[in-house]
Parts: sequence; C-alpha cells; structure tokens
Amino acid sequence: MCDKHASLHESCAAGSRRRRVWELSSTSHCPLVGVALPLGALRKLVERVTGGKLLHDDYDIHVGAVSECAQRNPLSEALQKELERRYAGDIARFRAAKTTGDVGALWDKAVAAGNVPGAFWAGLTHARCDAGLEQRMCRDIHMVQHQAGACVRADMDKYNALVADNARLMRELVRTQQRCQSLQQDKTGMAERHEQQLMQARAAGIAKDTDIYQLRHALARLEAEVPELDERKRLANRLAQMEEREAALKAQLAALKAARPAAAAEPVAPAPEEEAAAPVEIPIRLVNRSVLCVGGRSGSVPVYRTVVEKVGAQFAHHDGGLEDSAGQLDASLAAADLVICQTGCISHHAYWRVKDHCKRTGKRCIFIDNPSVSSLVRGLQEVATEKV
Repeated sequence: MCDKHASLHESCAAGSRRRRVWELSSTSHCPLVGVALPLGALRKLVERVTGGKLLHDDYDIHVGAVSECAQRNPLSEALQKELERRYAGDIARFRAAKTTGDVGALWDKAVAAGNVPGAFWAGLTHARCDAGLEQRMCRDIHMVQHQAGACVRADMDKYNALVADNARLMRELVRTQQRCQSLQQDKTGMAERHEQQLMQARAAGIAKDTDIYQLRHALARLEAEVPELDERKRLANRLAQMEEREAALKAQLAALKAARPAAAAEPVAPAPEEEAAAPVEIPIRLVNRSVLCVGGRSGSVPVYRTVVEKVGAQFAHHDGGLEDSAGQLDASLAAADLVICQTGCISHHAYWRVKDHCKRTGKRCIFIDNPSVSSLVRGLQEVATEKV
C-alpha cells in the first residue's frame, strides 16, 4: 500500500466518516466493481457519464471502470453514488458495528448467507475497516467468486440437462397432441355418422307415422262411403244361408212329390216344427202395427210371417243372438209395437235384453215357451182384448 493510501486509511479509521471508492486500496477496486455492479448496470452507468454508446466489450468496460476508481473523477463519483443507492440497506445494517471485530463479524455472517455484494461495499467503506480486514474481505471475495464459478458451471450442466430433457418432453408432447388430434377427428367423424343415422331413423319413423295416418284416414273415408259395411256383410251371409236352405227345401219338396204322384193335388202335410198356418180367427186387426218375434226356429219364420200379416200387422224377426247381432236387436225392439219372445229358442243375453227393454219402455211383451205356430196364435189371441 502506498504512503498516500496508508495515511488516508489511518485518518479515516481514526474518525467515523465512511471511505469513498477512490479512498480504497487499488486491490479492492477490481473485486468491488466485478461483484457489486452487474455488467449491464455498469455499462449503462459508464455510457451515461461519457455521454455516448460504448462499442467496447464487457471486459474493457470493467478494466476502464477499475482504473477510474483510483482517483476522484466523474465516473468514480457516479460509481460511489450508485453503490450508495443500491446498497443503502446493507450500509444501515453495518452502521451498528463499532469496532473492526464487529465489522468482520457482520462480513462473515453475510458470506455464510451468500449475501456478499452489499456487505462487501458496506464493510470496505466502514470507518472501522482496517487494512487487515480489507485484505481478508478481498481474499474471501476471491474464493466466493471461485465457488460461484463452480456453481455456475454446475448450474450450466443442470441447465443443459434440463434443456435436453425439455426438448425430449416437447417432442413427446407434439406426438401426444398429434395422437389426440387424430382421435378427436375419429370421434368427430363417428359422432357425425351417428347423428346422421339418428336423423335417418327419425325420418323413417315420421314416414311410417305418416303412412299410418294416411291409411287410417283412407279407411275412415271408405267406411264413410260405405255405411254399415259390417252389417251388410252379415246380411249377405245370412241371405246366402237362406238361399241354400230354400234350395234344400225345394229339393226335398220335389222328392216328396215324386214319391207320391197320386197325392200331388193334395197339400203336403207340414213337419211338426214347420206346421202350416191354420186359419186364425182373431176378432182384432193389428193394422199398421209392428210385431217383433224374437227367437224361434228359422224354418218357421215364413209361417210366423203369414200368421202376423193375416191380422194386418207388419212382421219383424230376430233370431235371439244366434246369428243376428245384439245391436240389431236393440233397433228391432225400438221399432216394434208388440214383442213376442220365444224363450225356448233364444240366448240368455237376448232374453234379458228383451225383458229389460220392455220393462223400461212399457212395451207389451208376450213370452211363450213352445216355438210353434199354435203358440204364436195363442199369443196373438192373448192380446185380443188389449189395445196394442
């Protein structure tokens, strides 16, 4: 250390004024500038003082700044002000140190904590920092820089490994994204196909519903155009049966006539269930009256008709539910003035319907057990004295 610096150091150590950067030993300027000021901040500071943009590299700027710290000048003053501003907190913390040992203890604590830039500046410029402590602090900074370099190299190795791992993960991410995109496209296509199939199924259902509605409408229209279609079918079947029975009776009659040629002029005796209509002498006339005969044998219906029409009445017949419908029975009952119910040849359902109808309407009803012409005549004679 030169005599000038030694005298300044001794004079400052005797008082309490903190040293300035140009008052420090030249050996401390290089680690101070290198540690306390980042390269970017140092470049901006030098460019602001010189008034122009520097084209020098970082090393040249560092060497120039270290050289200027040896004396008081605009750059060293700017460095002093920047370091005071940047490390004001560390300066306040070191202000509590009253002895050189206190300053050294604060420095050791800062090195252990890894907070050396501010502590280095606050310790070097402290009034109680002597030459020995300054030298020790410079040696510590030298070793800290070596350790920092080693840490930087280790960190660079870790960084490079992380970069490589990140690149690998990025490649895997790209492949995964491509697979996901492909799967999403497949799912989208499948969903579109399902949606199309659903729309087709709905359209087919609507078409079927439309066909059903049109068929029902056409059926209703046909039924309206041909009223009582079912009744007509039933009557047609009944007529065919009657025609077949008539043909059978005619054939039977022809056979009987052929077997008895001598008695051809005489009337054929009727069968027990189809006895001929004997002369009916009833002292009444049922003119324009309707007589409904319910039940009886179908072969006796023509004889019944003859008997009823002889007294001037209109004849109607219902077989009692054997073939004729129940609905037709209700209509026939409503149109009749007199009802003759042959209970021996009628269903139970028809019997109770006839009885219930006549009871509700007060209509005259005669119940006979034997389905014969004589029974019919007796029924008509029973009302001879009654007003139909």
